[in-house]
Amino acid sequence: MATKKKDYYELLGVARGANEDEIRKAYRKLARKNHPDLNPGDKDAEERFKSVQEAYDVLNDSKKRQLYDTYGFYADNMGSGGGPGGPGGAQAPPGFDFRGFDFDDLFAEQQRQQGGGRPRGGGGGGGFGQPGDAENGSSFKDFFSSFFGGRQPEAQAERGTDLEYALNIDFGQSIKGTQVRLTINRHETCEVCHGSGAGSGSSVCSTCTGKGKVTQMAGAMRFDVPCARCQGKGRLTNACPRCQGEGRMVRPEPVEVRIPAGAADGSRLRVAGKGNAGQGGSPAGDLYITIRVEQHPLFHREGDNIEVKVPVTIWEAVLGTKIEVPTIDGRALLKVPQGTHNGQKFRLREKGIFNSRKNLRGDQIVEVEIQSPPANDERTRELFRELAQLHADEDPRQELWSKV
Repeated sequence: MATKKKDYYELLGVARGANEDEIRKAYRKLARKNHPDLNPGDKDAEERFKSVQEAYDVLNDSKKRQLYDTYGFYADNMGSGGGPGGPGGAQAPPGFDFRGFDFDDLFAEQQRQQGGGRPRGGGGGGGFGQPGDAENGSSFKDFFSSFFGGRQPEAQAERGTDLEYALNIDFGQSIKGTQVRLTINRHETCEVCHGSGAGSGSSVCSTCTGKGKVTQMAGAMRFDVPCARCQGKGRLTNACPRCQGEGRMVRPEPVEVRIPAGAADGSRLRVAGKGNAGQGGSPAGDLYITIRVEQHPLFHREGDNIEVKVPVTIWEAVLGTKIEVPTIDGRALLKVPQGTHNGQKFRLREKGIFNSRKNLRGDQIVEVEIQSPPANDERTRELFRELAQLHADEDPRQELWSKV
């Protein structure tokens, strides 16, 4: 005889998302209203009080409430005692199993409570019996999983793993871009078995004796699950003699890679489908190439800009002049104004690195390094003595003492 399911939220008059405080307030209000001492001789009030008490006992307990929300009902043998038939749960009669048991009503109730409407597949034979039937709820396997601590074994094809490769290029290649040919050792799909790992011929699985299912026990209950050895097929296929059942083989493969202009040190390139082949014919992984750019003896990259230090003489800095400076495109003319001091920086527009994403080119920053001439002859020393006498009253360190 089917047991009529109760909507505990409706009994307490609260929403399904109600918090503990809302549930507690609703219970106290209804308990006072229907308490037998306040309604002597009223059997209906007594029954309502029991129903309210039952609803509060479940919804006020987080574990009980979770089970109720998941399956649409709660019983003591679903609690923390290890599930039906386990310690703390009610023992099923000897020989009891789930064959012929119809879970449609239970599944339909769960779908209605979770907003899923009528379960796909209609009436008899639907519900929990169809794998993947629950769009918003638990499947038949989920139902057992909550009791027995695990899901049924499933064979799943795995996508191939990604590969990492470090590529060293020089500074010029990173600026202008280049094309390189690499040899990658990767797992490729076996051409004999086409990734299945199976050879010719097969034999009956000795574990399930060809049935594809085995019986498991949980307390006094027993139920059938797919055979883990043959993945529910009932037969074992012979391994491919070429790949020994792996479905893949390691082979070197040449890969052409285009390094774009402006590639920075540490940047990564993705070559789709050039990682290891997947198992069972599943897709291959990807190849990721990390760029390592060698240092240049003169140029230093900072973002899209190029930095370079250029020496100038004292008289060029004092009198001003025009000098040629190196760039990644060749020589360029730079104006050094009168009175230029050491470490001063000048900008050459659009002489840096082209950024294809921004469609802009960076600049070149030129830092001046003033060099003193060697005073190896008397005439040079005499000129510097005259210069020192001309500016004898000037002290370049005077401002230092005001900051001490």
